[in-house]
Amino acid sequence: MKIEILGAARQDLLDGYRFYEKQAEAVGAYFLDTLISDIDSLTITGGVHSTHFGGYCRLLSKRFPFAVYYRIENQTARVYAVLDCRRSPAWIRNTLTQPTRNAPG
Repeated sequence: MKIEILGAARQDLLDGYRFYEKQAEAVGAYFLDTLISDIDSLTITGGVHSTHFGGYCRLLSKRFPFAVYYRIENQTARVYAVLDCRRSPAWIRNTLTQPTRNAPG
């Protein structure tokens, strides 16, 4: 299975990196390494995760309180968002339903 990280999800990863890098040096890099590793696991486990918020599969990160929201489309795991699980479910739902989340790039 292929993996495609859409533009909004890439921005989520960058925002998370910046947040954790402000906490302590090198934690942002560890965040990125961890989340990219979690996303890479979708080549094997894509599609087995529970669905939430209108059909997005949700992969929970192993080390950080973040979730990867993706859909399987044409044998590709398309990552739409990487969001902080500490946010309210309403905020997550609203974020996932924004039209910009569904745009490629």
